[in-house]
Amino acid sequence: MTAQNRFQRLPVVPAMRLMLWRVGAIVCALLMTAGILALSGYSPVDLALLVMRSTIGSRFGMEDLALFMSPLLLTGAAVTVCSRIGLWNIGAEGQFYAGAIGAAAVGLFIPAPAIVVLPLMAIAGIVAGMGWIAVPTLARAYAGVNEIITTLLLNFVASLLTYYLATGPWRDRVTGAQVSSARLPVSIPDIWGVVHWGFPLGLGIVTILAWIMAHTRWGYEIRIGGANPDAARYAGIAVRARIIAVMLLSGGLAGLAGMFELAGTVHRLQGGMANNFGYLGIVVAVLARGSCLNVIPAALLMAFILDAGIVLQTQQLTASVVLAITGLMLFMIALADELAHYRPVASLAKETGP
Repeated sequence: MTAQNRFQRLPVVPAMRLMLWRVGAIVCALLMTAGILALSGYSPVDLALLVMRSTIGSRFGMEDLALFMSPLLLTGAAVTVCSRIGLWNIGAEGQFYAGAIGAAAVGLFIPAPAIVVLPLMAIAGIVAGMGWIAVPTLARAYAGVNEIITTLLLNFVASLLTYYLATGPWRDRVTGAQVSSARLPVSIPDIWGVVHWGFPLGLGIVTILAWIMAHTRWGYEIRIGGANPDAARYAGIAVRARIIAVMLLSGGLAGLAGMFELAGTVHRLQGGMANNFGYLGIVVAVLARGSCLNVIPAALLMAFILDAGIVLQTQQLTASVVLAITGLMLFMIALADELAHYRPVASLAKETGP
């Protein structure tokens, strides 16, 4: 029997089986990392204890995890909702910047109390994110243009526009801070240390999205449109309208993430303020495997990796080494996700019977 005939790929696997494979992948990645660090003269045990103490073992570390999770929840959800209809929004980074720009325009130039300005900033961030994805949306819906290319290229435009505004017309003329606008006069209130209300709001938004996708007719139509567009059209579902709605929703979520980061964490428009949260949202969505509810643990894992990377850099590990460790762990998880679908033919025969 050939290797191809000894194994069969299952289209769907139980959640418990997938979780066990992922745990095994993380353990393997950690063992491989420990071996590399040991050969480099570091103590893997000491580093592991330091990471645990500095992340989940301290209040400061827990606050950092929540701050990292806040944007990752929304950018991960932005990519996930698009994937449900068979599309990939690779432009969450650009929509993040657009949302921050829209929110900064309101926060910097509309003098009003925080109770008025903050909701306006949120609306401006959502609208700006939607506006940034509007052209790729219409191009995909009406001309069939690949949304991956168009959304990706707009990331660079949004980043450069942010740098232009932060160093040009909106630059800080008071303190002279480099690549930065003036500090916003309002901010999202904190609820625990430096953790602001954007964190629980992000959790709530993702939870509501998960319920909508699983229990409403609209969510059902999105799933059918992504699984089989031709069958969806035959059933009377307006697939084009659903594509437009989902992509605009995706852009709005990423734009809201930019507003939360601006008004809750950074407090000023800065070049590079996205910190790759838009791109990391793609990783979160891949780990979530199309489930909005799974975005929460996926964002937590990604936040822990980012937080651990900062701790490791304090121990003279370069950013390149930390990035390599992060890539190894994510690669092993992706590999485990694929291998979880395979079972020996003999095992299948035993379960199904003669």
